[in-house]
Parts: sequence; C-alpha cells; structure tokens
Amino acid sequence: MGKGGSLSDSVLKKIILSYTYVAVWIFLSFTVIVYNKFILDKKMYDWPFPISLTMIHMGFCASLAFLLIRVFKLVEPVSMSRDLYLSSVVPIGALYSLSLWLSNSAYIYLSVSFIQMLKALMPVAVYSIGVLLKKEGFKTETMVNMLSISFGVGIAAYGEAKFDAWGVALQLGAVAFEATRLVLIQILLTSKGISLNPITSLYYVAPCCFVFLLVPWIFVEFPILKATSSFHFDFVIFGTNSFCAFALNLAVFLLVGKTSALTMNVAGVVKDWLLIAFSWSVIKDTVTPINLFGYGLAFIGVAYYNHSKLQALKAKEAQKKAAQADEESGKLLEERENDGLGKKNESED
Repeated sequence: MGKGGSLSDSVLKKIILSYTYVAVWIFLSFTVIVYNKFILDKKMYDWPFPISLTMIHMGFCASLAFLLIRVFKLVEPVSMSRDLYLSSVVPIGALYSLSLWLSNSAYIYLSVSFIQMLKALMPVAVYSIGVLLKKEGFKTETMVNMLSISFGVGIAAYGEAKFDAWGVALQLGAVAFEATRLVLIQILLTSKGISLNPITSLYYVAPCCFVFLLVPWIFVEFPILKATSSFHFDFVIFGTNSFCAFALNLAVFLLVGKTSALTMNVAGVVKDWLLIAFSWSVIKDTVTPINLFGYGLAFIGVAYYNHSKLQALKAKEAQKKAAQADEESGKLLEERENDGLGKKNESED
C-alpha cells in the first residue's frame, strides 16, 4: 500500500481502538451497576449493606494497587508529600466515599432505570459547583441548558411509578458529592501538575475512603451484621463484584486517556439508555411514558451540552494551532532575516 493506504489503516485502527475502549467501559460500568443492584436489592441477593459493600470494594482495590506498586513494582508511585496528601487527597477521598456510599444506598430504594435518569443531573451539578468555586465562568446560555436538563429530570421523577423520596435524596446527594469531587480534582491536583493513573489513584484514595467509611459502618451496619449470625461471606459474589469495580477504574483511565473525557460523557448517555432498556425488559422495572418523555428532554439537554463542549474544545484547539503556526512563521521570518543579514555582511567583507 502507498502512503495514503497506510494513513487510512492508521486512522481505521485508531477508530477501532476508540470504539473498543468505549465498549469495554460501557460493559464494565453496566456490569458493576447491575451487580451492585443485585447484591443490595432485598428482592434479589438481599444484602442491604451499602457501606459494607463500598468498604469491600475499597479494601480490595487498595490491596491490589499496593501489590502492583509496592510488591511487584509494575507501576511507578507518584511523588507526594504528606502536606499535599492531607490537603488534596484526603478531601477528595472523603467526597468519593460519601458519593459511593449514597449511590450504592440508592439501589435499595430506587430502580436502576430511575437512578440513571437522576444521574443526568451530573452536568448540572458539575457546572453549578464549578461556578460557585470560580472554576467555571457563568454563562446565561449554559445555565438555561442546565435548567432544561433539570426540568426533564423533574418530569421523569413526576412519572416514576415507584417514587421514593429517601432514595431520591440519597442519589441527589451522591451526584452532589461526586460533582464536587470532580471539580476539586481540577483545583487541588490537576492545577498543581499532579496526574494520577487509576492504580496510583486507588493506591492513595482507596485507603482514605476505607477509613472514612469505617466510622459510619461501626455505628450503622456493624451492629446489624454482628446480630445476623446466619450471614457468611460469599467470596465468589463479593470477589467478582470487587474485581469488576477495580476493572472499571482501569477502563475509565483507558477511555479518558486514549480518547477524551467528552467521549466518556457521550458513551455514558448510551450506557444509560441501555440500562433503562435492561431494567425494563430483564429486571422488570416499571418505566412509564412520562419517565421516558422527561428523560428524553434531559437527554436532549445533555447532548446539547456535550456538543457545546466539543465545539469549545475544537475552537481552543484551532486557536492553539493558529498560535503555533504564527510562532513557526515568526521563527522562519527571523531566520530569513538573519540569513539575509549574514549574506550582507559577507558581501561587505
């Protein structure tokens, strides 16, 4: 093949890899959500202990990350001082533990489909908190878009057949804590030039989450588990569930690292529709026409938000390329002037 053919092969390979990363992430995210629902739901596996489940995940992930970094030395640790850990990682770990605890708790009270509809509020929460913490600039157009998403989710909630106020409060709390965590990662870590891959992220954050969850666990779930003498730890169920959670972290890193965070947002919308379909057809959750209409409105708002972000990224990339081109042309002009000056000096000699 000629040069054009090899270029086409390269582009095709890149496209195939990108779709593969998306498919793997959707599959693992789908699996973890459905698996957590299966374990926590009283009508299924009937083990309604979200703090314990989250602690099992964090303990497993922290242990595996420790082995990969400290024992097998397959991953290089990130240089981090004690002050940086306390001021940056600890707050992020606290928010992450709260987000996971509340989101897992919501599976006890709400259907998988309705939880996915509520998760459409994530861009609203991230943007609002970004504006409050002065990480994002306030734009009327963007705020109108956020309100349209919220309106759609509100209609979906109104049409929910098995609406549970406590479950909704838990899921909205999880969204708020997760959005705050994402904004703080940009402020406390990214702005300082610190980049954590999924292994180093789990190595530093997972133990922190485990410790934060230990306090409520001692008072809320430990007394119940202690009184339940019939319970035995199922290593197959909890082991495979924890491994899926660990693999999902790796998939997120691959997807964002090899494509972009925007790609993950778009893939997340596809995953949500798949989960809604699965929840309705397999788990037999009730999905009403009002549910779908409200989520459809929210979906349009999220799609428009992602489109706006894509256009902003393209504009930023174009400005960057234009600046590089100006810089290169300036250097070329300077070189030509220097060459002309040199030749002039030679002729005078």
